[in-house]
Amino acid sequence: MRQVQPAPWPGDARHRRPSGVAAPVYMSVPAAAPDLVERVLSQMQALRPALVLLFGSPLKGLAQVGAELHRALGPDCRVVGCASAGEIGPQGYCNESVIALGLPADSFRVGICALRDQAQIPVSDWMSTLRRFHADFRPDLRRSCFGILLADALARQEDVLVATLDAAIPGLPVVGGSAAEGMEFLPTCQMVDGRAQVGAALFLMVETDLAVAEVSFAHFRPTDKRAVVTAADAQNRVIWELNAEPAAQEYARLTGIPLGALTTTEFARHPLLLRTGRRHHVRAIRAMTTDGGLQLLSGIEAGNILTLGRAVDMTRGFADAMDALPRPPLMVLGFDCILRRLALERAGMTGQMSELLARYRVAGFNTFGEQYSGMHVNQTFVGMALMPPEAS
Repeated sequence: MRQVQPAPWPGDARHRRPSGVAAPVYMSVPAAAPDLVERVLSQMQALRPALVLLFGSPLKGLAQVGAELHRALGPDCRVVGCASAGEIGPQGYCNESVIALGLPADSFRVGICALRDQAQIPVSDWMSTLRRFHADFRPDLRRSCFGILLADALARQEDVLVATLDAAIPGLPVVGGSAAEGMEFLPTCQMVDGRAQVGAALFLMVETDLAVAEVSFAHFRPTDKRAVVTAADAQNRVIWELNAEPAAQEYARLTGIPLGALTTTEFARHPLLLRTGRRHHVRAIRAMTTDGGLQLLSGIEAGNILTLGRAVDMTRGFADAMDALPRPPLMVLGFDCILRRLALERAGMTGQMSELLARYRVAGFNTFGEQYSGMHVNQTFVGMALMPPEAS
């Protein structure tokens, strides 16, 4: 892949990197690098970060890397991370790497809340925990504030988790991703300050002097083909029947793809959409079960009406969304569904998308589901743009 550098700041004085603003820093290091910790510290120590985020699976283990960074950077710097299905760094998409993002203490304040036992969905405990956490954090209303949610994809409870968070702290913009390791959908390592947080979702509240704005992009539109979920396992997110027919068989009929040719890539190209309000959200198919069901990455219930989606331009709309920001971002914390990346690979557009990710300074990872505007969605890019303050 051609090496791409982030776009230079425009010459217009309104868009120059403002003096006195401590900007975030992000970098990519090979996961197998023996000096991974030293490389990250070389960029982060001078920054005096309030938070270092790590995405990926370093060879020596995420918890070990987190512990070493936490010791070196001191107790005032929190180190949080998770495994991923792929990474997004300074050159765009990358694999077998670790992405490190540093938020400088001069411009950021961070609090961390672990929502434990995600698979057991203890909603009452989560609600009281989040309310206490928010009260103790005491956000400064003169500054921007947003949330980051790192969920365990294998727990399959993001819909309830996001709804609980939205009810406990209404009005707070939150973005995030569901993490699992690699395309094999293996257990993730959620980590805080070098300590593994097994079975937990991690919620971070971030306060900053910078301006912030949510960004989202999905490259699908609804078709006129619809299906009713007539049998489903809501707990395990499996559709057994569509239109009273075996789910995979009916999906193959709707798409015109032979049943034996259904693959993860085909599922990514032809998603199922669920309408909520005036918007359609993807209910992505992860795999076909051995007995002809469809395993999803989001919640599903019998009675849901689904619409077959069709792909539109996978890159132009992304650039439009970024160009709509009031100022060029210093960085965009991004969560991009792995199924979007698979569709781009199938279309031969990975390099083109990587150029855009680099141009708009996106850093993050590929997910098995995204959190945005109080919802858990799929096959979507969501992000939080960090921009110079308006006065600058």
